[in-house]
Formats: sequence, structure tokens, C-alpha cells
Amino acid sequence: MTSLCHGLPPLTGRTEPWMEQLLADPDQCADLLSAHGSALNLLDFGPLGRNIGELTRAGADLGVEVGVFVARKANKALSLISAAVDAGAGLDVASYAELKQCLDRGVEAGRIIVTAAVKDKALLTLAITSRVTVSLDNVDETADVVAIAAKEGIRARVALRLAVTHPSVPPTRFGLTADSWLAFLRDRGELLEVEGVHFHLNGYDRQHRVLALAEACSFIDRLRDAGHPVGYIDMGGGIPMSYLEDEQSWRAFWQALAADADGTLTWRGDRLGLTDPALDRPSPALYPYWQRETRGAWLTALLSTPVDGTTAAQLLTSRGLQLRCEPGRSVLDGCGVTLAEVVFRKTTSDGVPLVGLQMNRTQMRSTSADVLIDPRWLRPSRAGTPSAPGEAFLVGAYCIEEELILRRRLAFPQGVARGDIAVFLNTAGYLMHILESPSHQLPLAQNLVHRDGDWIPDGES
Repeated sequence: MTSLCHGLPPLTGRTEPWMEQLLADPDQCADLLSAHGSALNLLDFGPLGRNIGELTRAGADLGVEVGVFVARKANKALSLISAAVDAGAGLDVASYAELKQCLDRGVEAGRIIVTAAVKDKALLTLAITSRVTVSLDNVDETADVVAIAAKEGIRARVALRLAVTHPSVPPTRFGLTADSWLAFLRDRGELLEVEGVHFHLNGYDRQHRVLALAEACSFIDRLRDAGHPVGYIDMGGGIPMSYLEDEQSWRAFWQALAADADGTLTWRGDRLGLTDPALDRPSPALYPYWQRETRGAWLTALLSTPVDGTTAAQLLTSRGLQLRCEPGRSVLDGCGVTLAEVVFRKTTSDGVPLVGLQMNRTQMRSTSADVLIDPRWLRPSRAGTPSAPGEAFLVGAYCIEEELILRRRLAFPQGVARGDIAVFLNTAGYLMHILESPSHQLPLAQNLVHRDGDWIPDGES
């Protein structure tokens, strides 16, 4: 059967068997939308354990114990908490609500770390009194931790967030230098149990993380000399994944965009951050939706990389250090889709075709300039009469000119009907939740979880 929708050029997304089973039944999808509203998030956490296992096995093959702490901020579904624990992982939390949800569901304190960029006193108090580790970012925050620990008469479990200073690693706003931390601990560290060293790097550069690991190991040597029995390095997130089926389509898109002098492939000729068309390669303004090394293979390569006359793995094993990480999208790969119903078809005042979806752009978007994955298109039996074949842009519910769901032009070889369903693939990691907004007082999308063959509201047993 001819595809009902594809990008120009196509960017075909990877799927899981449960997704294909869902997509094979358009009427079931229509029933779910009718019952729960559009947009609608569908989650199946089956692939989570596989993805986590891929990381832990990669470490074990090189003698490194890897502890995975799933980034709670990547998806707000309560079901993710138990799914992560069942898969042998912990949780990385970034707010009071996220921490309390984990504690209320019986997650052990040792399987939680608080990494919020800004930590209020309520969050710090709950973490400290619950014996949850806090990743410390700055002196002011640490002073609050010391004050709370003193008031409660306990020592706070902490990891020190290291601001990596190697000249080959881009500057960061996160953490403090080793010298700054050591000075603080020397003067006011008696109420802190320093369990680990943490760092947070932007992007996905493997070499940057190797250099950061080496610097963290040197820091740990100094901490141990000062009497702090540090047991792990936490390298945060940034573990790559691929959304697309193959590299060829990814490269073809950038070549086409570079050659698109008339600006026909994107909304109003948006270059998506491509500043030099001659480069015809991905823009740093976009997430790399196709990557060669992902998850386990990436971690194996990282741990095998030479550094300081040895390898990253040997730096860790020679010190008896555990390697921790806080992946979000890479472990939620394959765990969710977002459905939205077509409600109108029209053209702009200058003749640009549009397809309106009952959703808004925050319900399928991260910080990337666009989502470069083609939607799958369904036509349930109750859909209306389709339009003629053509091309169009997807727009949403916010009353602003730039309310684009995707900024790429899409082709519809069999037209578009009211009641058609756009299915956005692989949205569980950040895309469905990180920027969602109830602006205009529109309801947030409901979250349904696949359990025992049924789709049930998240949080229900």
C-alpha cells in the first residue's frame, strides 16, 4: 500500500513491534482518541529493560560496573518509575515532585539521585532526610545543604558536580572546579558524605566525556587523599540513539535542504540552523536524529578510548570506581508514540497548504529546532472524504503564526481527510513531555500505558 504521508525527502522513523501492531489498527487508534482526546500519548515500557541492559553489558564486558539512573524529567508517566526499578535501574530526579513520586512508590533512597539545576529548600530537605544523594552544583546550594544537615543532625549524602576545565572541552555553566570544591570541603565539609563525582556535558561528543572522566579520576584521587571515600563517577546523560532507519535518508535530507535555494522544503524557507548551505551537514541547532554509534556500542567505544596512557575503562577499574549515567531518550527509545487527529485543511492567504491537528507544538517537541522524523498516517473507517493528493504543513492549536507541529513540508499521496490520524513515532524520551504547555487553557495530553493487552490511564493499577 502506498504511504499516506512522507517528508520531502522522506525521514522514515524506526519502530518497535508493539508500534506496528498499533498502527495496523487505525480504528482502534480512532477509538482511543475518541475516548481520551487529542493529542494522546501511548506508552509501552517493554523496550526500557533491553536498552538499560545494553549499557550495563557494555560496561561489564570491559570490567566496569555501570549504574543506570533513568532521567525522570524525560517522561512524566508514573509507570516509568516502576518500569525503571524493575529493569534494575535507579532514577535521576530534578524536582520535589519527581523525588516525592519515587519515594511514595517505595523506591529505595540509594536508587535515587537529585540533579536539579536549581534546588529549593523543600527539595533539599526531603532528599537529605530521606537519605537520597544530592548532586551539588555550587557553593550557595551546598551551604543550604550543610545548614539543613546541621538542623536535622545528620550528614548529607552528596556527589560533587565537577566543572571540567580541560581546554578541549567546551565551557559549562554546571558545577565547580576541583580546586573550588576542595577548598569548600576543607572549611565546611564535615556534614557532607561525598559519595561520588558528577559532571554534566552538553552534546554527544565521546572524546569530551573521556577527557572529563580522566579529570574526574584525578579529582577523586585528591578527594580520597583528603579522606573522602568516593565510589563512583556519574557522567550524566547524553548517550546517543537513532530515531531514523538509516543514515542515507539523514544525509539526503541535509543535501536537499542545502540545495533548496527557493526555500520550498521548510516553512517559509526555514534553514533549521543551517548557516552554510555548502556544508550540507546537520546543524547544531538540531538533535542528531541519526547517529552511527548508539547506546552500548557508543559506551564500549568510550570505555576503550585511550587517555593518559591507558583507557577510560582502566582509569575506572584501577580505582574500583563504578560508572553511573543518567540517560533519558536513549533508554526510552521505542517506548512511546503520540497520536493527533486531523480537524481541518486549508491554505494560507498566499496559498500555502495546511493541515490542522488537534494538538499544539509543545506536545511533540524538545529543545531542537524541529523534529526530523516523518509521522505515520492512519485513515480510520470513520474518516471523511480525502482531499486530492498534495503537499502541506502541519499546524496546531495555538493562536500564533509560527504554530507549526513540524517545520518540514510533507507529501500526502492519497490526500488528507478530516479524522485522519497523525502518529508521531518514538516520542517517549522528552518529545511528549519536556516542553508541554497548557497555554490557552487547553488540556494536556493524556498518557495511556500498554498493560496486558489493554491501554489504561497512567497511574492506574
